[in-house]
Amino acid sequence: MTATAHKIRTNVYLDAVIKDKAQEVFKQYGMGLSDAFNIFLAQTVLERGIPFQIKIPNEETKQAIIDARSGVNMTKISFEDLKKEIDA
Repeated sequence: MTATAHKIRTNVYLDAVIKDKAQEVFKQYGMGLSDAFNIFLAQTVLERGIPFQIKIPNEETKQAIIDARSGVNMTKISFEDLKKEIDA
């Protein structure tokens, strides 16, 4: 005999774009949004807190993210040049 979890329905408000992108990731693991939420909740209980580190970037990091996304201050480098730079 196997025990089944008592399931309830709940409502959450999600960012529609992020939800869609996340569902694509979950699909690669063969699970749906409910499965992912249940995993998150189970890990939260086990860790007795949020099961990952949450960081707020400082102003310098925020600007670097904005620059990278818009291609500002970026230099193209080949894989070969990168390997040479690492070996130096």
